Amino acid sequence: MRIAVTGSIATDHLMTFDGRFSEQLIAEQLEQVSLSFLVDELEVRRGGCAPNITFAMGVLGLSPYLVGAAGADFDEYRAWLERHGVDATGVHISELRHTARFVCTTDNDHNQIASFYPGAMAEASNIELKPLSDGVGGYDLVLISANDPGAMTRHSQECRDRGIAFAADPSQQLAFMDGEQVRELIEGATYLFTNEYEKALCEQKTGWSEDEILDRVGTRVTTLGAKGVRIDRKGEPSVNVGPAVVDEKADPTGVGDAFRAGFLAGLSWGLSLELAAQIGNCIAVHCLGVNGPQEYKLTASSLLDKITASYGEDSAREVKPHLS
Repeated sequence: MRIAVTGSIATDHLMTFDGRFSEQLIAEQLEQVSLSFLVDELEVRRGGCAPNITFAMGVLGLSPYLVGAAGADFDEYRAWLERHGVDATGVHISELRHTARFVCTTDNDHNQIASFYPGAMAEASNIELKPLSDGVGGYDLVLISANDPGAMTRHSQECRDRGIAFAADPSQQLAFMDGEQVRELIEGATYLFTNEYEKALCEQKTGWSEDEILDRVGTRVTTLGAKGVRIDRKGEPSVNVGPAVVDEKADPTGVGDAFRAGFLAGLSWGLSLELAAQIGNCIAVHCLGVNGPQEYKLTASSLLDKITASYGEDSAREVKPHLS
């Protein structure tokens, strides 16, 4: 199954200030602030929704296609992804902008001062899917994850026009999209991914009820955090899947992306929606146990052990033949 994942490509630059921002601010001088903080640590983490998802899919042996926009500074990141089984030939390289970047400094009170530079992500709306799809013999499914809103709606429209199955995954961009953009994104989607809050926001912004959305999408997947996942289809009973066993909690960043990777893997292998959600939950807790969305170690044995502990030996037995 040839799956393309479109979405943001970014790096996170995380710094730690051994002090308190509040001690450096003078109440009477807040109209003219000019401060510099000497930081002790710098972590550069690979991120962006699309690479986070394709990373796990690549590790599972699915050879996903990454589609997005990055800068000329993308070479090292590209090498990392390709080393983990991702096809990054569909990444547009900007001639003018750097790869999107999140820069954040955290003090001892966990207060943060941060900036986000969208950079090359603004050019994602220039990407046409057809030439990329034709180059690999066609896409079976395109996941449209959080990205430049113009790119998200353009990709969904192109998928509808060309008869390509697609999954809509608005994620954090849902808060910045207006109702018309959200309607354009999800209309005709084979799958719609949201968390519980985003589900309600999606209904509010579109003006569509839960049933009206199910009239327009094939399958609605709602992640519920510690309560697991619910899967809804028109005229079918809901499928409820409990959470995977959690061993450690370190950093929730990228957990939703890891779930999507596992769910898509299950679909690619022809497994049931319930099993696909179980795989997604188990990869999500792999990600939850480390700092960084692509820093976890995912192996066939670690995944099967987690599935067995969480959902039993029968589930693990069905998944095992698909893991190398």
